[in-house]
Amino acid sequence: MTHGDDRQYAPSAARNREPILAVLRPILPATGLVLEVASGTGEHIVHFASALPALTWQPSDPSAAARRSIAAWIASAGPDNLRPPLALDAADESWPVDHAAALICINMLHISPWAATEGLMRGAGRILDDDAPLCLYGPFLQSGRQLAPSNAAFDADLRRRDPRWGLRDLDDVAACAALHGLTLDCVIDMPANNLSAIFRKSVQ
Repeated sequence: MTHGDDRQYAPSAARNREPILAVLRPILPATGLVLEVASGTGEHIVHFASALPALTWQPSDPSAAARRSIAAWIASAGPDNLRPPLALDAADESWPVDHAAALICINMLHISPWAATEGLMRGAGRILDDDAPLCLYGPFLQSGRQLAPSNAAFDADLRRRDPRWGLRDLDDVAACAALHGLTLDCVIDMPANNLSAIFRKSVQ
């Protein structure tokens, strides 16, 4: 959805940005660079950067249209601690960022091939310092926990749209993360049957 310029609007962003920010506040470091992978419309990162001005925020997205939206949001409402968006595909072997104090990724894993999750973990393991957080948000499958009907319908719809998509099992995500030196630190229940999953780079 657009409103006369390159800014795109995701209704869910307005609903979930405050709950996500409440999770991020005590987890993110006091200072440093926070890389967001798959920034989408840019609404989340503009909100976070405004709320946490001591951090430097780096948006990214593989989509040129998304990067135009992010740039338009920055031009309209972006604070000084928000950098221009980068072209970054999580699945790529190399990223245009070689170091970050924290990494966030919102609603990407279920609308991308598994290779994107593998790439996200590979990249996070490479660019994060010891004990630095990787913060994921979205719907997940959890062993021993019944899937909410709305998430089951969403998962089925995703798989119809693209067989490579679908809700990821959090155990599989954690196993992939472990291959790249990341440990699941905590899981936080979020509104609308979503989760925040916080990983940390293992101390070497």
